[in-house]
Amino acid sequence: MRMMVTFSFPNDSGNDVVSSGKIAQIFDKLMADIKPEAAYMYPVNGQRGGHVIINMTDSSEVAGVAERFWFGLKANVTMTPVMAPDDLQKGLGGVGDIVKRFA
Repeated sequence: MRMMVTFSFPNDSGNDVVSSGKIAQIFDKLMADIKPEAAYMYPVNGQRGGHVIINMTDSSEVAGVAERFWFGLKANVTMTPVMAPDDLQKGLGGVGDIVKRFA
């Protein structure tokens, strides 16, 4: 399942990892471990943050992904299932039957 992981981390702890030079190491480890298909960094509500798109084969992976961000960056983390255009087309294939059944 494709998942969008949105994260932000506090300015105080972020300043510490940036000024110590550890930020590059942390992101290298994160990216190597979770192998995102896309990653974007940007300010999130005045804090450092971003989102990554990953593929999970099992829901048990949620814990491992979140823990990496929590321990590595002291980050706030949300995860949202997302679809690529092909996924949407596949999903829409069954909508007609759902409409007939529930409309």
